[in-house]
Amino acid sequence: MVRLRAVLGLLLATLAGPISGGTMTDIRYPETRRDDVVETRFGETIADPYRWLEADVREAPPVADWVARENAVTRTYLDALPQRAHFLERIRTLTNYERFGLPEKAGARYFYMRNSGLQNQAQLFVRDGLAGVPRLLLDPNAWAADGATALDAWKPSLNGQYLLYSVQDGGTDWRVLHVLDVRTGKPLADEVRWAKYTGLAWVGEEGFLYSRFPEPAPGTAFQGATFDQAIYFHRLGTPQAEDELVYSTPEHPGYGHTARVTQDGRLAIITTTVSTDARYEVRAIDLKARAKLGWKTVPLVSGFTDDWRLVEGVGKRLWYVTNWNAPRFRLVSIDLGQRNPQWTQIVPEGAAILERAGIVGNAVILNYLRDAASHAEVVSLDGRPARAITLGGFGTASGFRGRPGDPETFYSFTSFACPSAIYRMDMETGQTAPFAEPGVCFDPQDYLVEQRFYASKDGTRVPMFIVRRKDLARAGKPLPTLLYGYGGFDVALTPGFSAIRMAWLEAGGAFAMANLRGGGEYGREWHEAGTGANKQNVFDDFIAAAEYLIREGIAKKDGLAIQGGSNGGLLVGAVVNQRPDLFAAAVPQVGVMDMLRFDQFTAGRYWVDDYGHPDREADFKVLRAYSPYHNIASGRDYPPILVTTADTDDRVVPGHSFKYAAALQHASIGNRPHLIRIETRAGHGSGKPTDKAIEEGADILAFLAQWTGLSVDAADAARR
Repeated sequence: MVRLRAVLGLLLATLAGPISGGTMTDIRYPETRRDDVVETRFGETIADPYRWLEADVREAPPVADWVARENAVTRTYLDALPQRAHFLERIRTLTNYERFGLPEKAGARYFYMRNSGLQNQAQLFVRDGLAGVPRLLLDPNAWAADGATALDAWKPSLNGQYLLYSVQDGGTDWRVLHVLDVRTGKPLADEVRWAKYTGLAWVGEEGFLYSRFPEPAPGTAFQGATFDQAIYFHRLGTPQAEDELVYSTPEHPGYGHTARVTQDGRLAIITTTVSTDARYEVRAIDLKARAKLGWKTVPLVSGFTDDWRLVEGVGKRLWYVTNWNAPRFRLVSIDLGQRNPQWTQIVPEGAAILERAGIVGNAVILNYLRDAASHAEVVSLDGRPARAITLGGFGTASGFRGRPGDPETFYSFTSFACPSAIYRMDMETGQTAPFAEPGVCFDPQDYLVEQRFYASKDGTRVPMFIVRRKDLARAGKPLPTLLYGYGGFDVALTPGFSAIRMAWLEAGGAFAMANLRGGGEYGREWHEAGTGANKQNVFDDFIAAAEYLIREGIAKKDGLAIQGGSNGGLLVGAVVNQRPDLFAAAVPQVGVMDMLRFDQFTAGRYWVDDYGHPDREADFKVLRAYSPYHNIASGRDYPPILVTTADTDDRVVPGHSFKYAAALQHASIGNRPHLIRIETRAGHGSGKPTDKAIEEGADILAFLAQWTGLSVDAADAARR
């Protein structure tokens, strides 16, 4: 493998072309080879001159060389931006506060994550009893010199004797599973490889269920499509080669399977999917009868038509949140101990979206989403209302986990202006008390958070959050504004704290987040209105949000930037092609940019329910019409664009961004910079070390500030 950083050092000293601050006088992009790759699809000729950039950067020296040369140009440009030093310092300062994860109780022990502030990875602690002395159990910061090896997920056994955890290296989606003896803190010899998209499910104290794929062929681990996922049982103290096959569908190699075990250990639940769309089949295994029946599964749900979210099980009774005959979801239950088990409604569908639920003590906690903000309430096990939970303002609540019979639960709450705080709730009294509250270096009361609604192109009413400093909102002048969106895969964008966004707000910018169709903010209809042949609705919603911000005097007409990641990167690329005149700058991150080949790599085949099938003519025509890579409009002036990706992204392979950036740089779209920033030893986002996240944030904000007219001088003067 070509060592990219060594090549970078040489290129930085030799590249020609002066670059001055944020005004490009002559950026000389690296020469990028154009091949004569042409295909005919459904009567249309499709050129793909940069297909060679799809190759894995670790295995293809020409791609590694291109990456090094592009990074050299980008690094020179970004390092010269006059406001980068300010944002680097402010993001680092705003990140430097103590952060806690939600505690999980097992036996008498409490497990939780903690980051002291600027640690690259959070550490895992355990307490013997709630008032016990915290003991460090796992420190991922010691696993790699560059901090890029992360603790991904973890699960204590029922009595807290063992801890099962997964390790993520360099941002990849592949996981390695390990087991720790909690009392001694020493690892067991057990190691499981080639796990991906897996749950962690203990079967008593004897072993665990997990999902894995066959070991990939050499050179294909980070690019090749994955098939034949299966669920295995690993018995502690045995090698992975002896793991028992629990469930697989060799007749359907594209199916994916995950396993959970109910908190009392009675039932294992197998959930099967065919795509990223939330349409599942569900089976149950009676673990108490395993000695007699083995891993026999009993079908509960078939047909891949609806979303089924397991709440919990007690004995043979199960509770689920589902959109079966309820687009905004309801709570149902089934008793497998009955002769002819039937689903029974416990809480009917309401006006708000029932996102999830948890059984704690002798009650069910329901977590609702109303206009993209969290609301919660408690009901009895048979659905009778008990009490509401006061959360306070626009924000996002998560957690409310526990076991039947538990006297307590924990939840977190965050908003745009407040980092996550962790609370403990007494299930008998309903009283809440802080478990961990972060100290912050700014006053949340200084910021105004609004939710407004605007009309999209077809008249659809779309919500949008807008955040500004109160003094600037009162002044009423348009501000440099950053608009963020996603609009896909049934994902709801909800309020949450970001040190990077806070640095932007603190410096005098406005931040807006539009809740576009395609997301999960309003249930099934809202999601489907932004998928397949309806995908243009998402772009129209985003464009309408931008026009609203300018029309209402919130954003400067020449100072509106846009940002989005993954499916949001596709969003940014598509709307820039459609309305390059509207935006002052754009940052598409880890985006899906080639809509004609996305299904050829890693997880891409799962996305066809949202996007459509490129090999079907009707879908192809829709995809071809908006694919960012294929619709760059030469002859029109484009805004400055900073594309970001990472060399170990095996979710949306970096070839998407590589090809898109090369096409931008080749096209006649004006003289503003069109750059690509390629992180090394990082992936789609999860597990990214704190220092890498801070550096990336400083680069992005400095780039956007330069082109939206945001000046940090006033913010610096105010602090001094």
